[in-house]
Amino acid sequence: MFGFKGGETPETVTRKKGYLTEARKKWSFLTHYDLTTIKTKGQLCNMIKVRSAISEEKAVADVEKWMAGKNFS
Repeated sequence: MFGFKGGETPETVTRKKGYLTEARKKWSFLTHYDLTTIKTKGQLCNMIKVRSAISEEKAVADVEKWMAGKNFS
């Protein structure tokens, strides 16, 4: 998700770095390492649910709202 696959364009790398920075500001309990190892929306939702002690539904809603309009590919 936030990680880099190699062979990506400079624009894609810049966009993903921006998303990573935004996510760290929104969920300050997530470390840089956490975010670089997250590969799916489900993993992000689960980590937010566990770390912030909220329901799965709330975590999914927060992530979906934050992801709206973003391109992670």
